[in-house]
Amino acid sequence: MDSTIIMINLFGAVALLLFGLAQVKDGVSRAFGARLRTGLATGTRGSLRSFLSGLVATIALQSSTATALMTASFVERDLIKPRMAQIVLLGANVGTAITAWIVATGIEWLSPLLILAGIVLCRGRSSASQGGGTALIGIGLMLLSLHLLGLATEPMRASPALAAFIGLLDGALPVAMIVSAALAFASSSSLAVVVLILSLASAGIVSAELVIVLVLGANLGGAIPPVVATLSGPVSARRVTLGNLAVRTLGCLIALPLAGYGAELIQMLPFGPAKLPVDAHLAFNLLLAALAWPFSRPLAALMARLVPDQAEPDSAPKYLDAQELSTPVVALASATREVLGVGDLIERMLIRVSEAFERNDASKLAEISALEERVDRLQQAVKVYLSKLGREGLSDENARRSIVVIDYAINLEHMGDIIEKGLLEQVAKKISLGLKFSEDGHQELRKLFDLTIDNLRVAQTIFVTRDFNLARQMMEVKVEVRRMEKQSAERHLERLRDGRADSLQTSSLHLDMLRDLKRINAHIVSVAHPIMDENGLLIESRVRATAK
Repeated sequence: MDSTIIMINLFGAVALLLFGLAQVKDGVSRAFGARLRTGLATGTRGSLRSFLSGLVATIALQSSTATALMTASFVERDLIKPRMAQIVLLGANVGTAITAWIVATGIEWLSPLLILAGIVLCRGRSSASQGGGTALIGIGLMLLSLHLLGLATEPMRASPALAAFIGLLDGALPVAMIVSAALAFASSSSLAVVVLILSLASAGIVSAELVIVLVLGANLGGAIPPVVATLSGPVSARRVTLGNLAVRTLGCLIALPLAGYGAELIQMLPFGPAKLPVDAHLAFNLLLAALAWPFSRPLAALMARLVPDQAEPDSAPKYLDAQELSTPVVALASATREVLGVGDLIERMLIRVSEAFERNDASKLAEISALEERVDRLQQAVKVYLSKLGREGLSDENARRSIVVIDYAINLEHMGDIIEKGLLEQVAKKISLGLKFSEDGHQELRKLFDLTIDNLRVAQTIFVTRDFNLARQMMEVKVEVRRMEKQSAERHLERLRDGRADSLQTSSLHLDMLRDLKRINAHIVSVAHPIMDENGLLIESRVRATAK
């Protein structure tokens, strides 16, 4: 029964440590996420700056995994060179080791004060204040968990079962490293495992050599979660995380036979044996960074050969980064960029249909269905992405912007449906049957095609700039499109009454294409509705009020 209580206390303390780490990451992301990401993206122009950027970001986020995933996403967007990314991760590894060393300095007594200060800050209204408060609470919980780990491991000194298990590991150091790596992988935190090793070492039940080996395993296991997280990601991101894993694996394999000598060397330093795990953790990562740094360029080249380029699916989102969800402004900007890409696909579809109509060239229609499928997948990805953002608690302004982005994406998707199921079939029928429009009818449709494409380009600008004058002009364009459609239909009917054979053959096609182009323009103009509504210039109905 006593052993059961000890294990419950131990696992509970570890769980509290992991929860505290998560709170620090979430809090810092909310308070300084945009600045951290900007600093990480722009602070990688030189090797030293790249190293320091990774170190600072990891200390702030308390997670080398988070830093690795951010770095991988930046490499994917060509914001960081692959060579610099490897140096960033070397800095991230040292940042984790510094964090463990700070935690082990005996400042557990600050825990209640930090939690109290965090609760006070959380009552603030600004996201920076609330995020900073959450981070302080997380740090306080981490320190409290360290104290609880010490209490939980203290009775283990007299445990025969644990002594036997430690003895087995002492005689099988490679197995000990694998066990430690598995724990770090399962917890997604090398820091948590190092702190656990620190508690066991403080209890005096682990030899110095075994401590070194367990620390090596924690470093190895901590490099695996980013690799798993990027397995389904772009090639450039996988190269970064696999490169980091390769460096740590090689470092651990070299250091494993030297663990005994390393323990003796570290024990000769003027530090207490109780702090051996964090000292070894820091020493290993500093040495690894110093040795791997000069080989960052060959490493990046090697990863490029081992993980060759492959055709990425065009329907995969380019800018929707889950790491940005903690910073709504950045996430909304990324979603906006993604939706602009959807608008570009719609423009491409319209141009292809227009060219096929003009030149009677069916080959221009070949890619329409594939483009429409990409539009469907991307707009769905944007909706899912922004629905996750909505769960994080948005300000009123960000919530409104999120709705605007989703609405525009939905309207673009509707345009794609109209093009594929309407215009595509109509133009294909014209070409396959060899139908020829009257000269006047052909000119009317061509002008409406050109106007529709121009309107879409203006709508893209309005979507980004939210320019009031452009939005007002767009609302006036809707009236012009309605007028053109009505006039073209009336003239077509006049040609039918005159008995024009070419108009008789293409009558249904002409009217159907007019209708579909008008519908597309209605969706295009909708981008101006939120702007006009915010300025009180949009009424709910065009029906003129009548006197009672």
